[in-house]
Amino acid sequence: MSRSKEPVWSPEERSLKIYLKGRAVNMYAPSTVSDYSIAKPGELPAEKLQLEWVYGYRGRDCRSNLYYLPTGELVYFTAAVVVLYNVEEQTQRHYLGHNDDVKCLAVHPDRIKIATGQVAGHDRKEGRRKRAGSEKAEELSESLPHVRIWDSVSLHTLHVLGLGDFDRAVCCISFSTLDGGHHLVAVDEANEHAISVWDLSRDRPHKITETKSSTEPVLAVEFHPSEKGSIVSCGKGQITFWTFEGGALAKKQGIYDKYDKPKYVLCLAFAANGDVLSGDSNGNIFVWGKGSNRITQSVVAAHDGGVFSLCTTKDGNLLSGGGKDRKVIEWDSTCSKTGRETEVAETYGPVRTLSQGKGGLVLIGTTKNRILQGSLDLEFSPVMQGHIDELWGLATHPTQHQFLTCGSDRLVYLWDSQSRSIVWTKELNDPAHSCCFHPEGSVVAIGTKAARWVVLDLATHEIVSVHTDGNEQIECIQFSPDGNYIAVGSRDNYVYVYQASEGGRKFSRVGRCSGHSSFITHIDWSEDSQYIASNSGDYELLMWTASTCKQLTNPTTIRDIKWASQSCTLGFNAAGIWPEGADGTDVNSCNRNHKETLLATADDFGKVNLYQYPSTQPRSPAHSYRGHSSHVTSVCFLFDDSRLVSTGGNDSAILQWQVV
Repeated sequence: MSRSKEPVWSPEERSLKIYLKGRAVNMYAPSTVSDYSIAKPGELPAEKLQLEWVYGYRGRDCRSNLYYLPTGELVYFTAAVVVLYNVEEQTQRHYLGHNDDVKCLAVHPDRIKIATGQVAGHDRKEGRRKRAGSEKAEELSESLPHVRIWDSVSLHTLHVLGLGDFDRAVCCISFSTLDGGHHLVAVDEANEHAISVWDLSRDRPHKITETKSSTEPVLAVEFHPSEKGSIVSCGKGQITFWTFEGGALAKKQGIYDKYDKPKYVLCLAFAANGDVLSGDSNGNIFVWGKGSNRITQSVVAAHDGGVFSLCTTKDGNLLSGGGKDRKVIEWDSTCSKTGRETEVAETYGPVRTLSQGKGGLVLIGTTKNRILQGSLDLEFSPVMQGHIDELWGLATHPTQHQFLTCGSDRLVYLWDSQSRSIVWTKELNDPAHSCCFHPEGSVVAIGTKAARWVVLDLATHEIVSVHTDGNEQIECIQFSPDGNYIAVGSRDNYVYVYQASEGGRKFSRVGRCSGHSSFITHIDWSEDSQYIASNSGDYELLMWTASTCKQLTNPTTIRDIKWASQSCTLGFNAAGIWPEGADGTDVNSCNRNHKETLLATADDFGKVNLYQYPSTQPRSPAHSYRGHSSHVTSVCFLFDDSRLVSTGGNDSAILQWQVV
């Protein structure tokens, strides 16, 4: 592969030229920069980030991923983080061994060890432009789908299984119980959903056997708790009973006899007497006799719609969770209703997974990414909630420890970073993509995917102003530092400028800045609120006079404008954030702290990066942090620089980092 073009410094023009995807980007150095040398290495910042809190839970498309541990913590995952959350003490710990989406979780019989499986990582894309080296090769190999077994007390990784063995993702796993957890079964998302059994009894775990499971999706796999060598799996169009003997797997399909075969078998559980219980998409609960592949008992239409989860409780009863009807129903050991049931509120969504909590409490994970805690006699209340679709919009309050997020799910959340709770939430009519606070902190502007931008009053949560510009997504939106203007960057290549009055509640259009040949990606204002800088999808950096929407082209004027923020990923003070061979889409967002000493970036490889500011030396070093999966979309420092908040795109997660 040809080497990317090297950055070039022109002493005559006092400009730095870097190349993104072969395209030259010129950036003018301020007059105050006197001794610039392109060869001088950049320095790491003294500060670092520490993950403090994770907002969110992945319930929309994952199951059996919420458990109560003897430590008093709930264990679950979102993005690439496994969260251990003590609800009573309001503390979180985080396992950060994964580098992309965690898809499944199993708790060892000792209730201390945890196994988690992940998807194929994004480091493959990153790896293509990394120089080969043993350390990088190791990092690359860990971006293959694999299972990590770790200690939930120390958070130390004990084993990494299956690098190179799994395809696409590990979708379900289970520890054996009869032999004290010496074996693990795993199913991947290859075309034939390979099922493999691993021996964990030695220092170096190894795969004993692997066989094709099904050409259709597999949703659950479990070792039988009381029958040696018995494994049950289920998924689309099948429930399968496996016998693991002599190092090999043999299978028998479940036979439905007189019953309609469901499209999906959605979940499994085990009765105290060893019977296997299944819940399916027809709303039925079937009992499969111990050691048999035939139905011995049925509860037809136990739920209206699919049975998404089954959970046997300590007292021998069974709980079932419904998708369509959102009900949790209790059944006794004869599969008769006990009379105890509850319905989850529609705002929380259908039941995705059920689990036994502390004492008599029940945990519910929902498809709307909520975790609820309660009992069938008392109501269920949310202990964790978050976004349920792609997330890009993030803004921090100008004077308080609060931040706002908005996403494709049309939800707007105002969060408090100190109590780590939701202040309020509101649903919009359109999917949202960008947001910003007015400098006075009383209103917030939100850009939507429908070309509209709306202004919300923070006290009443009511919409006080609505405007439409163009007919494409509002990519970015920013009030001027004095609050008298707002700049709106659209996917239609224009920046629309409005005069703002009444504390950001009334607007009159000034004009539009025309000159970009691709969609607007980032906007900054000058400290005196006179000028706007904008970046576009084809890596242009243009500047404008706000009052006239005219483009500035004179380098003498441009180089000495003092900018109130550094949201633009292209600019002399952010030149160092672009890695070698970077594609202009590699960095999605950047944000300068208020002390002007740090620059944080959100990249396409699931990493949050922390640079020294200004970052003017090409390919400056950074502290990099994992936690998100796929693309990290936004980063923003709180008003006092004590915290950094980051949002994930497809992972819908919000991570709060302490600056230490």
